Amino acid sequence: MPDVPSLAAAKKFEQTVTEEGERVDSLIDGVVLRQSVTHPDERGTLTEVFNPAWGLSDEPLVYVYQVTIRPGQVKGFVLHRTYSDRLFFSLGTVKVVLYDDREGSPTRGMLNELHFSEHNRTHLVIPPGVWHAMQNIGTSDALFVNCPTKPYNHGDPDKWALPLDTDQIPYSF
Repeated sequence: MPDVPSLAAAKKFEQTVTEEGERVDSLIDGVVLRQSVTHPDERGTLTEVFNPAWGLSDEPLVYVYQVTIRPGQVKGFVLHRTYSDRLFFSLGTVKVVLYDDREGSPTRGMLNELHFSEHNRTHLVIPPGVWHAMQNIGTSDALFVNCPTKPYNHGDPDKWALPLDTDQIPYSF
């Protein structure tokens, strides 16, 4: 191997996936990922959004809404105390940051940074008590669908927020 003096200042990449493409780092306890298959043909594509047979959650489908995020924008940090978010990322490129601050959780203090796009359509289940924020890191609007385990309560929302620059979460956008 040739001597490369500038190599001393470089940072070596660490392994992020196995040879089979599986992620090597751990997920926050209760977080579930399920890759979705996109079926293309000459007319376009088809991707299943939700099927209770997948076992992503024991709770039934009770409420569904769609969200867009404009390029460069961030939504979050938010947390729900009584329900899980079940998100399906379908268009655009989104970075999701999760932080576990649940007392008694085996992964308390763990942070996950996940990336999704139309080339990596994925279902993400975020359990109650896990902070989450999403940033559109692409150049066009990003779109995801949420199928939370409880309907939104307009009169008494179970939605808590921290500012993006909070010192309560060890992350900076």
